[in-house]
Amino acid sequence: MVIYLLCSLDRSNIGNAKILNSDAGHSLMQNIGITNAQYLTALMIFFVSYTLFETPSNYMLKRFRPSRWIAFLMFAWGAMTMILGGIHNFGALVAVRFLLGMFEAGLFPGMVYVLTFWYRPEERALRIALILASATLGGAFGGAIAYGVGKMDGLHGLEAWRYLFLIEGAPSCAGAILVWLFFPDYPETVKWLSEGERELATERIKGVASLGHHKITWTEAKATLKDYRLYVHYLTYITISVPFSSMSLFSPTIVAGLGYKDLNAQLFTVPPYAIAFVITVAVAWVSDKYEKRSLGTSISMAIAGACFIVEGALPSDSFKLRYVFFIIALSFSFACIPPLLSWLTANLRTTGASTLGVPLNVSIGQVGQIIGVYIYKSNESPGYPTGHYTNAGFLLVGALATLGLRIMYIQRNKRLGPGERKWRL
Repeated sequence: MVIYLLCSLDRSNIGNAKILNSDAGHSLMQNIGITNAQYLTALMIFFVSYTLFETPSNYMLKRFRPSRWIAFLMFAWGAMTMILGGIHNFGALVAVRFLLGMFEAGLFPGMVYVLTFWYRPEERALRIALILASATLGGAFGGAIAYGVGKMDGLHGLEAWRYLFLIEGAPSCAGAILVWLFFPDYPETVKWLSEGERELATERIKGVASLGHHKITWTEAKATLKDYRLYVHYLTYITISVPFSSMSLFSPTIVAGLGYKDLNAQLFTVPPYAIAFVITVAVAWVSDKYEKRSLGTSISMAIAGACFIVEGALPSDSFKLRYVFFIIALSFSFACIPPLLSWLTANLRTTGASTLGVPLNVSIGQVGQIIGVYIYKSNESPGYPTGHYTNAGFLLVGALATLGLRIMYIQRNKRLGPGERKWRL
């Protein structure tokens, strides 16, 4: 959780930097002299490198061990975040954001992949939720940190947004050392378990999870790449990636459009993310406990989609009511992701399938994240109808696609013989 929280902070703090101390003329955009179109390009380029390096990163994680690879990624993205605090022009911003995306790319699919080595399918959604929910905590902490750092504007001749990148990048670099030393790799090899405990940990997941010593074969890779049902999962993930991206990057801007200005806009991003943490964990727990991952996903998508429609339809000066629906929409946009990912991993039946399937799912989902960069148009402030309606459309399509996948798996289960392993729902 802590690792992904730091990753989330370092990824989305550019949204805080964009408007931090803008009333004084000291925001990121004002200081380095970039237009809104250039700012959007800097956001988009992150997802280009993120998409390119996700699947190779999962292979490297398996090749070098999780503790070593995740520690390397963590130190590298922390360093890139700190370097952002020293940029002075658009070219530097784009170059560093590209490198930041390259190093952050492997973390989330890598963490989900690592869970398949330790836990059974029915145990994963809650744990994925706790990892993903740390992104909501990152949003809450990010707003609170930006509010405090904003008061440092001009200290030692530096703008506050520079301090923001330096302060939020440093913990990732320091934490990488702890990850290298203490992050557990596989239950078969971890040293703090006794021989009997290692055997028990391995036996309890045999046949339903990945194995650390298993080598990926071309036969498994080819079967995974040719499995059409997985591409329905991947396309569904695009639909939830649009609101995930837009909310992560534009929450301070959207909140500013709700009538909260400058430092208050940073502070008022905290409650939505704090509530989203609770709802995300609760939906995942229910989905796992009752084996209803597809329903947990589709219902969350439907609720979030409906709230975005209301958000877009309300008068732009209905600040309090729009803030309430913004909180609900953001919370359920995040809540639909863990059960969907847990459902995917539960229906990946080999180590090779998990090695490829998880990062391909997240990589293809980056199409949605790139779309999310462009939907909140500055000339539509404070209502942002295009952004809200676009999020609603993708979420409602995703809800229908999830229900379609559920029906497909139910039909497959009906054709299975006695004793054959059922597809998870």
